Amino acid sequence: MNASTATAPSSGTGKSKQFNTTWILILTSLGFFMSMMDSMIVTTASTAIRTDLNISVNMLQWALNAYNITIGAVLLVGVSMGERIGRRRIYNIGIFIFTLGSVFCALSTNISLLVVSRIIEGIGASVMTPMSMAILTNSIPQNERGKALGIWSGIGGLALIVGPSLGGFIVAKLAWQWIFWINVPIGIIAIYLSSKLLPESKGNRDKINPLDTMLIIFTFAGLIWSLSEITSSTMSMMAIIVGLLSIILGIWFIFRQNTESNPMIPLKYFKSRTFTGGNLATFLLYAAMYGVVFFLPQFLQVVGKVDPLVVGLEILPWTGTLVIVAPFAGKAVDKYGEKLIATIGLIFQGIGYLLISIFVHEQSSYFTMVIPLALAGVGLSMAGPALQKAVLGAVEPTAIGKASGIYNVFRLLGGAVGTTLVVIVFYRFGSIIDSKFFTNGFRAAMFFSAVLSILGIIFSLRFKNIKK
Repeated sequence: MNASTATAPSSGTGKSKQFNTTWILILTSLGFFMSMMDSMIVTTASTAIRTDLNISVNMLQWALNAYNITIGAVLLVGVSMGERIGRRRIYNIGIFIFTLGSVFCALSTNISLLVVSRIIEGIGASVMTPMSMAILTNSIPQNERGKALGIWSGIGGLALIVGPSLGGFIVAKLAWQWIFWINVPIGIIAIYLSSKLLPESKGNRDKINPLDTMLIIFTFAGLIWSLSEITSSTMSMMAIIVGLLSIILGIWFIFRQNTESNPMIPLKYFKSRTFTGGNLATFLLYAAMYGVVFFLPQFLQVVGKVDPLVVGLEILPWTGTLVIVAPFAGKAVDKYGEKLIATIGLIFQGIGYLLISIFVHEQSSYFTMVIPLALAGVGLSMAGPALQKAVLGAVEPTAIGKASGIYNVFRLLGGAVGTTLVVIVFYRFGSIIDSKFFTNGFRAAMFFSAVLSILGIIFSLRFKNIKK
């Protein structure tokens, strides 16, 4: 970053304060890292949790899904509170709730307590990512935001690399409860430093409508839950009913946003081609990515016949690029604009997945995947910061918090929808019967992920560059 300090908004006090941009970047990235880490680290501890609590796979699924469902359900409500009460204050409250939930998770002695504790964690995590984005974006000059968001993405991306391996190490050397205990000291330190070193800012201080709050919570909780249930072997009519009811509630919510004077999601933002295109491209970018996240580790274990620790190392050509490329990609966004970098990134990710679907087969060497994985990772590392800056830069500064919340909703829904569709495609062309059928399904899933990524180009090409 060229500047060493940033000036905090006065928030009506008539005073300003200088803040070190390095600390702003570190502390906002830490919140994103913690929320992502907790999602990834649990995956490698799932078997140990299932064995210790003596539960079925279906019951275990709720310990994993409760976290993501809660984040999607309460995210926009938390963002609205941050805009009204203060972004830093809500960010710290989110870290506190997340840390408290981690304590409850570590102390859980049965699956019911663990699921409730994961919901508490999810409530805290729901504001950690959007508020960290809003604080960072509001504190950094426009011409440096791409670089800052690139570094932010890279640090958060470390969770994809460190999470699975660290989870496996902790479970092997200590116990699964310690994957939650490690959040406690980090959370306490983060809250203390954030209260001292992060600037406070506010956005649109509109009152929060209770009916809108309930509608958005039930809409997203129902949608994400039903999507996760549709792909399970025990899918029932209840999942379809809940999904349809959630869509109806969502339509009602949108209708209310169009008629209210102080909406939770101002629909006027979507009149901007850049804002709308950026969110839709984000949806497709992460729909493609999460489909690969779901199947790639399984393919390496089932067909490649390697253990989880080796899998963590073998996906490094893909995930490792987030740390290496994202900061440079963010700088390129500042120099060349969002439209070009986002489009190139989506192309690279799509080509990477497409090459895997073409050249990988049951007997192929792992090294066949290395270059395509790296190419896809570079694409994700480029498109991520570009789309973030496009969306946040398309609104006025007072709306950055709401814009970051909307962006993260599209990201979460993209992941949920993408995973559901990819699972459907997998079972249409393959199965888990043996390696041959698994490979057939995996190749079809990778091809579909490539198509999703390429479709994102349609929307990135509609950007109006806001480079300054």
